[in-house]
Amino acid sequence: MTSRLHAHIGTIRQLEIFLAVYEGGSITAASEMLYLTQPTVSMQIKKLAETIDMPLYEQIGRKLVFTDAGHALATTAKDVLNSFIDLETKLSDLRGLKAGTLKIAVVTTSQYFIPHLLGPFCERYPAIDIQLKVANRQQVIDRLSAGMDDFYVFSHLPEAIEMETIEFLPNPLVAIAPQNHPLTAKKRIHLETISDAPFLMREKGSGTRFAIEEFMKEHQIQLNLKMTIESNEAIKHAVMSGLGISILSAHTLAFGGRAGLVELAIKPLPIKTHWYFAWLKGKQLSIIANTFLNYVQSEGKETLLSELRQEQLDV
Repeated sequence: MTSRLHAHIGTIRQLEIFLAVYEGGSITAASEMLYLTQPTVSMQIKKLAETIDMPLYEQIGRKLVFTDAGHALATTAKDVLNSFIDLETKLSDLRGLKAGTLKIAVVTTSQYFIPHLLGPFCERYPAIDIQLKVANRQQVIDRLSAGMDDFYVFSHLPEAIEMETIEFLPNPLVAIAPQNHPLTAKKRIHLETISDAPFLMREKGSGTRFAIEEFMKEHQIQLNLKMTIESNEAIKHAVMSGLGISILSAHTLAFGGRAGLVELAIKPLPIKTHWYFAWLKGKQLSIIANTFLNYVQSEGKETLLSELRQEQLDV
C-alpha cells in the first residue's frame, strides 16, 4: 500500500519542487530558489500533475492560482519534507552529534544582525545546515502558526499564538533624514514638527510599520505618507535622495551603514521596542535547537551588544 501511495503522490524531489513553486508563487522563483532551470521545474510539476491526474494550478496572466488539489498537496508536501528533517534531527540527537538542520524565520529588519549572530555559530558547528527565511512580520506569523521552523525572530510578538519567547536585543526605532535636510541643524525637534514632512513608510504587514502606527496613534500624530516601500535599504536610499524622512530600526544604520543619513533629534523618539526569539509552546527542541538557544542567550547576545556599543562610539 505504501508503494502505491508513493507512486500516486510523486517523488520526494517533485514534492520539494512543487512546494518551492507554491511558496515562491512562480516557476521563476522556484527555479532560482532550487538552482534549477525553469524548463526542469515546469517538467517536474507537469509529471507530478499527471501522476495525481488533477491540475495543481491555473495560469492567470502572470499569476499562478492553485487549485484545491494544489493546496492539499502543498500541505502534504510540507508534512512529508518536515518528517525527513525531523528524522535527520532525531538521528543526530541519538548519535549525540551537533549536526543536522536548524530552521529560522526572521522579520525583514532583523536581517541586519542575524548574519552576525549566525556567523560564529556556524564556524563552531560547520556540520549544521541553517535554513534562514526572511519575510515581513505577517509572513513570519503565518510560518509560526504552521510550525514550519525551529525559531522565529520578531520585534513585536503576535497575539493569540501560544509560544515560548526570550527577549534578545533592544530595537530602537529612530527618525532619519538626508544630510542637507533643514531639521538636521536642530538639536531638539518636537514630534508634531514632522507631521507635514513627506514620510516614507514600510509596507503593511511590516513590524516597523506596526510600531510606528501604534506610536503615532498614541501621540495623536497624523503622518504625511508619501510613499510605501517594501525594503529598508530602498527607504534609506530614498531618504538620501531627498524624497522624504522616515523612521527605521537603528540596526539598519548600525549594521547596514548610515552614509548620507542623519538621525533626527526628535522627542519622544526613539520608539522603544525589542527583538525576541520565539518558538511554539510545547515544541520539543532538538539538541541542535537547544545548543543554538544557549548560544543566543549567552555569547551570541554579548557579541552583538558589543558590536552595537562600538558602533555608537564610532558615530
